[in-house]
Amino acid sequence: MNAPVNYDDLEVGYDVPAVPGMDEKDIQTPCLILDLDALERNVKKMGDICKDMGVRHRAHGKMHKSVDVAKLQETLGNSVGVCCQKVSEAEVFVRGGIKDVMVSNQVRDPAKIDRLARMPKLGARILVCVDDPANVADLAAAAQKHGTELECLVEIDCGAGRCGVTTSQDVVNIAKLIDSADNLKFAGIQAYQGAMQHMDLYKDREAKIDIAIDMVRDAVNALAAQGLECDIVGGAGTGSYYFEGNSGVYNEMQCGSYAFMDADYGRILDKNGKRIDDGEWENSLFLLTSVMSHSKADKAIVDAGLKAQSVDSGLPVVYGRDDAVEYVKCSDEHGVVADPDGALSINEKLRLVPGHCDPTCNVHDWYVGVRGGKVETLWPVSARGKAY
Repeated sequence: MNAPVNYDDLEVGYDVPAVPGMDEKDIQTPCLILDLDALERNVKKMGDICKDMGVRHRAHGKMHKSVDVAKLQETLGNSVGVCCQKVSEAEVFVRGGIKDVMVSNQVRDPAKIDRLARMPKLGARILVCVDDPANVADLAAAAQKHGTELECLVEIDCGAGRCGVTTSQDVVNIAKLIDSADNLKFAGIQAYQGAMQHMDLYKDREAKIDIAIDMVRDAVNALAAQGLECDIVGGAGTGSYYFEGNSGVYNEMQCGSYAFMDADYGRILDKNGKRIDDGEWENSLFLLTSVMSHSKADKAIVDAGLKAQSVDSGLPVVYGRDDAVEYVKCSDEHGVVADPDGALSINEKLRLVPGHCDPTCNVHDWYVGVRGGKVETLWPVSARGKAY
């Protein structure tokens, strides 16, 4: 699943966009590149921050979908494992050697539950979230069938308005069912407030997360009163980890985008009113694109359009330039770049910061790791398309 790439068997442009030793200017586009120095600094920084706060970091693998990135987060950032959202993602990470995997979502389909219950046989700890008592019996039956153990967290809807229960009594009721079920283990609480992660102002994010923290604290206390302890109280994202990490309630952060960063996250402000991509985190992921036409004097056409990225959170931003060059529009196969001064030339390459990294990564097969202008490595987007 994650064997070393044999570059001798791969042809540039047909199988892969680049090979080690190649200059960045020769990489085939459009493709994703990783600035390895920036990535490593981000990963190590998050590990250090979590250590200083006295909490664990379980990196969210749905962002990068890469076994190689997950292993870097374990070795350099001391992450304890990964989160993912789908059973198929979890299978990829487990088979790739990640030994502690949480599906931070509900699994209800019988076939998916069966696959989930088989995964511990591969030598991994498997956790899953629950927000309905009826789900407990189905998970237990599948684990009994395969002679395995699944660990379950009760999910709290602490403001995102998606999955999760909303009262501490509901948390306790489901936790008791899990605790009494054969082949299941109560592991704690999942409480991710996703709706506030991209609020621009620090104080607005703080106000929202304070509500979530109060809900989680109440639930933890209610569980303790019933003799149920939480190994994991998990949540937090790139826009909020400092709140949860210093709350005294949460003990596991689930940040993902911090490692790559994207244009949408980069716009939010820290407590000093400074963009978080201007000092707190670095852009390490770029969509590399080439100028393919300049028949119009005031604009260039590049080869990264809608099929190479997601624009649900806005258009990409051209990185590292201080002129008037700006990505302004896209269609399936073309990107329109404003170039009023005629600064760009045919085949010139631009680094774009994607508007939203998660779905952008999911449409590519490879990450091209670069250092000092040279290609150092290729990493497959291991769980690309694993949405089931």
